[in-house]
Amino acid sequence: MKHTPRTHDKPMSIIDNRKAFHDYFIEEKYEAGLVLEGWEVKAIRAGRANIKEAYVILRGEELFILGMHISALQSASTHVKTDPVRTRKLLMHAKEIAKLIGKVERAGFTLVPLDLHYAKGRIKATIGLAKGKKQYDKRESEKERDWERDKARLMRVKT
Repeated sequence: MKHTPRTHDKPMSIIDNRKAFHDYFIEEKYEAGLVLEGWEVKAIRAGRANIKEAYVILRGEELFILGMHISALQSASTHVKTDPVRTRKLLMHAKEIAKLIGKVERAGFTLVPLDLHYAKGRIKATIGLAKGKKQYDKRESEKERDWERDKARLMRVKT
């Protein structure tokens, strides 16, 4: 029997961090769970999150995401104290975290959040192991992107 793909088998993107691809060379990608409060989950589902300025840090044997902004909904409870930019813990397997610690501390890599997505009904974050781009690298990738766009435009005109 053939396996029919279900909608929850593929991750559904919520937010992308395009700035990360502009500022960094992404070497590897990892998926991590997020420790969120109820109002944060509702706000993310409503599309009120921003990870453009966010980054990931290591504290001991744990990963935390800083700078991720989640705006509270108007209908949030009055008894809940909402902090839009609080530090949120990331959940990963200990072996993966140990591997990341080694690369970040020795090889000069940094960790950046690439996107938030749904995986099997839960909100997950894709974390990228990245090296910073220099200014000339950014210009080079911009030229490459412009050339690809011009090439596609020329091919479209010819046919």
